[in-house]
Amino acid sequence: MLVSLLFPQASRSLRCLVRDLRRCRWGWHRQKRAGCPHRGLQTARAAFSSDITPVFTRASAFGDKIAIVDQNGEHTYRDLLSQSLRLSQEICRALECSSRDLKEERISFLCPNDASYVVAQWASWMSGGIAVPLYKKHPVQELEYVIQDSQSALVIAAEEYVGKIAPSAEKLGVPVLPLLRSHTDGSASHAAVEEGPWTTCSSWKDRGAMIIYTSGTTGRPKGVLSTHENVQAVTTGLVEKWEWKKEDVILHVLPLHHVHGVINKLLCPLWVGATCIMLPEFSAQMVWKKFLSTEAPRISVFMAVPTVYAKLIEYYDKHFSQPQVQDFVRAFCQENIRLMVSGSAALPVPVLEKWKSITGHTLLERYGMTEIGMALSNPLRGVRVPGSVGTPLPGVKVRIASETLKNGGRSYTVHAQGDEDNTQVTPGSEGQEGELLVKGPSVFREYWNRPRETADAFTPDGWFKTEGELCIRLGWSQSINNHFSEVGGRDTMAPYTIPTELIVVEEIPRNQMGKVNKKELLQRFYPA
Repeated sequence: MLVSLLFPQASRSLRCLVRDLRRCRWGWHRQKRAGCPHRGLQTARAAFSSDITPVFTRASAFGDKIAIVDQNGEHTYRDLLSQSLRLSQEICRALECSSRDLKEERISFLCPNDASYVVAQWASWMSGGIAVPLYKKHPVQELEYVIQDSQSALVIAAEEYVGKIAPSAEKLGVPVLPLLRSHTDGSASHAAVEEGPWTTCSSWKDRGAMIIYTSGTTGRPKGVLSTHENVQAVTTGLVEKWEWKKEDVILHVLPLHHVHGVINKLLCPLWVGATCIMLPEFSAQMVWKKFLSTEAPRISVFMAVPTVYAKLIEYYDKHFSQPQVQDFVRAFCQENIRLMVSGSAALPVPVLEKWKSITGHTLLERYGMTEIGMALSNPLRGVRVPGSVGTPLPGVKVRIASETLKNGGRSYTVHAQGDEDNTQVTPGSEGQEGELLVKGPSVFREYWNRPRETADAFTPDGWFKTEGELCIRLGWSQSINNHFSEVGGRDTMAPYTIPTELIVVEEIPRNQMGKVNKKELLQRFYPA
């Protein structure tokens, strides 16, 4: 697998290529906070602004337009706003907060993939709290870890999950607020919207928005705290780059405890007044049914992880074997769907090519992670290079640099630096290998209650360090074939990083987001 980062306005010889997986691991990293672009609904380049506001403050402008379609029906923006305000008032009463500003108290919530998730998230923000989403498929021990580590003051639980989470919350001494179905089914009165202000918070810029926990594949999960500025920077950057508009309809099939599902697939459409169709679980059959449906609202945008696309291909091969059916599928997808995106893990080229032959769509690959949101994206229009994660998104800066020891301390030699518009290469750096550094307004504020890890994650001048998870080389490319070859990397690698054993397996264990589960991999092959 070869993945490349292509800087804009660079010569053909200047291509920053991620070394193959035999020498380095898949991943990228974060950025430092700066000014935040507020782009609203436009798709043209927008000016930077200090106007930082949560997505719920925009909902009243979309009124009775359908925001969410889920297993319980349709929910308008007015519905979501009213229900969120009502729940925020209940939160403040439960925590005896008369000021209606929790001042960054953490609110954990366990909800299915439906409108209740949005209501819980918005209500947490309206009450001045930090939203901490829990994942329904996590074992009780992991849920307890997140609640305890985040020091949550309250747990909101959808009706169907109260029984699962209540014993744990009681053990931890945290109250549970049940979110009744009647509060999110669209039947409640809208009167609460006119009762008063949504929130007493006067400034959102540096206010904590949410804590998303890392996968924890190499250790205990860390809570990544992002501010409202960080969340808005990611959201508006994608709205601009991918030209989101209120007429869009996205099909949501991903978990809602990762940035991919929370921001890319949920907050982006809600930011512009679009519609999000939420499935309770991924089902290849249901996804194809939604793709090919002629009923409104008709799908125009889809995003998923590579494993989802692989399962959709498998279903296609089993059920759409007739040539005339295949022709119809391709024509229908080309005519009605404008954008299909893959992320959260490396996309195998065979999957990309097969998907293009099926739907006529070249999947748009992008790169992001919990700490930075989204940093890189292939173009909406133009050539998408297989294996490339594209160019920096608006507001994002990247560097390729090598860490060196100097005068007893560590410093970085910069080989290249770029952003959305420009690239500068240090003379003589062609062919140099280095680490990816990232900076920009989307970078998280801190690892929750981990000041040392937070400080260690950045260079002295504020660039987020990838810490060797990506190796970048300028000026050359190399493909992977079935022949072993010496690539001259041993001399540039620390002894403990040089592979000593090659194990060929039928399948590599992965988590819900399609990423390699390193803990399970280690236990399977090295149980001792």
